[in-house]
Amino acid sequence: MHSLLLSLATTPSPLPTPTLRDGISEDQVTPGLLGFIMTAFFVVATALLIVDMVRRIRRVRYRAQVEEERLAAAAAADVDAADAQDGLDDGTRQAAPDANGNGPANGLPRPRE
Repeated sequence: MHSLLLSLATTPSPLPTPTLRDGISEDQVTPGLLGFIMTAFFVVATALLIVDMVRRIRRVRYRAQVEEERLAAAAAADVDAADAQDGLDDGTRQAAPDANGNGPANGLPRPRE
């Protein structure tokens, strides 16, 4: 076992050749200008697609939020209308006084008792 490790450690490895093999040009090994342009195109296109996707997701979230608020307001209006129709709001509630305590908040004088 030691002799195998010793022979592997002392065996020189082949040096890389500084030139290309026969029949291969440098244009075939490096991407060149066309490769750079294509890579830049894909990066820009991907960035634009991501920005567009984020914008669309925000728009969908906003529309869902507005729709929920609209449905909640409609439900509250339906409850108020049903209460008024059932007689729960039979006019026994008095209008709240304004900030000065001078009668109803709508500016009309309070009726005398």
